Amino acid sequence: MNAEIIAVGSELLTPFRMDTNSLYLTEQLNQLGVEVVFKSVVGDDLRNLVAAAQHALFRSEVVIFSGGLGPTEDDLTREAVAEALGVSLRRDAEMLTHIEQRFAARGWKMSPNNAKQADVLEGATALANANGTAPGQWISGKFDGRERILILLPGPPHELKALFEAECRERLRAKLPPAFIATRVLKVAMLGESHVDARVAPIYKSFADVQTTILAGAGEIQLHFKSRAQTGEAAQARVDAAADAVEEELDDAVFSRNGESLEQILGYWLQMRNTTVAVAESCTGGLLGERITSVSGSSRYFKGGAIVYSNELKTELAGVPADMIERHGAVSREVAAALAEGIRYRCEATLGVGVTGVAGPTGGTPEKPVGLVFHALASDSGTEVIERKFPGDRKRIRLFASTMAMDMVRKKLM
Repeated sequence: MNAEIIAVGSELLTPFRMDTNSLYLTEQLNQLGVEVVFKSVVGDDLRNLVAAAQHALFRSEVVIFSGGLGPTEDDLTREAVAEALGVSLRRDAEMLTHIEQRFAARGWKMSPNNAKQADVLEGATALANANGTAPGQWISGKFDGRERILILLPGPPHELKALFEAECRERLRAKLPPAFIATRVLKVAMLGESHVDARVAPIYKSFADVQTTILAGAGEIQLHFKSRAQTGEAAQARVDAAADAVEEELDDAVFSRNGESLEQILGYWLQMRNTTVAVAESCTGGLLGERITSVSGSSRYFKGGAIVYSNELKTELAGVPADMIERHGAVSREVAAALAEGIRYRCEATLGVGVTGVAGPTGGTPEKPVGLVFHALASDSGTEVIERKFPGDRKRIRLFASTMAMDMVRKKLM
């Protein structure tokens, strides 16, 4: 079965509030084998809410509204859904008593407008809300000849989650046919989105029962695989078959087979090889060290490092000869190698990493443009340097550079 989620509230259409309920509901529905095919945010406007409800009931088998069940004039979900269904609202005496008792227990006087929260769709079941005054509602049956399940939930996340788990999850499970959704995520470092897709599209397109989505970030491509079947084993088998075939094609560019971050995978390899690393950063300004140490237990393999933004500190903390900087410039292959070698020696680490570049938006020249970054990795076997030119603004260039540096270490350890 397919589902649609409609988040209600004009505040969600501003830059200041975000719909997080739909993320929770999507996870819960997926666990029941239901795929969410539409999500929308609708403001507090009766006409727009009626239209959203009508469209959702036409195209989706499970429709969940979140929000708009409060006591104020702009809380219109009940009225809109009633109009879309062509049914009336009735005031539920039991729910009204529950609301009155909730106010009385706190010593508060209930405003008359709170009574409208006890208005329930004709034919619906009212769902008691233990954490608020707005009950949820459940209605199932045929609408225009189609079997539909419609759920109304309050907007505050702590109310919605508790009510869904107490009143909706098992009701849905009993109504739904057996179905399971399985997922896998592969993560790829330092390849372009179009390049990855050109290589793997012929593979994933051959799996008609597996949905594949490609997401691109700064230096990272994610391939999400999803399949639905009558058993969890069957769904997982199809997802694994597609992901394994794609991984074979991309080889060591894939750094994660189950959604782990590059930081986590790097830590895994460093510990497995009993290896330590130290970093000397110029243009990344500490981002590389921050990312490595974001993993719990990183003290077992991360020795430390230095943020050597000035030329003086490149010499003082990482041992880069001043005349080398003068001859080649701070952004150069030679200085990157000296940074890696110097910090490895100073920190007594197995591996040393040096990063220097032009993060922008100023400071670039025709010979050394914004986005040019040199990455160096020093070890007992020598020092390798990679030159890359990254696109984007300062934030993206720094993110690219730190990802490239970690991936260099990962491949070295592999």
